[in-house]
Amino acid sequence: MIVSIHQYELADSASSADFCDAVTEAVDENLFDDIPGLVDYRIGRGIKGSRTDQFAAVWVYESKASWEAVWGPVDEPVPKSAYPDAWLRWEDELLDPVLADDPDTIEYTSYEVLAQNHD
Repeated sequence: MIVSIHQYELADSASSADFCDAVTEAVDENLFDDIPGLVDYRIGRGIKGSRTDQFAAVWVYESKASWEAVWGPVDEPVPKSAYPDAWLRWEDELLDPVLADDPDTIEYTSYEVLAQNHD
């Protein structure tokens, strides 16, 4: 399993409501259901710590192989032109207007899961 944590920095011209509207639109359009291998996601706002009132997403992929099928191996990522159409809509049309920088350059870390609960 792979878990990617994406941190979003809003543009000065964007409000929290603008970000929430972008998320709502993506969910309403089922954009995240169209990402191969993505089995779960959470998008939230920080309530404590260094990112209070800032946004982040947790993307969960069923396996490293499924993650690599979408994004490429760690040392050879796919070009943006090969991203799934749903992800391009999310980044280019919904996120881009509200983020401080290009959505493809956000701070993120992808983790290979070593342990998890068995719910």
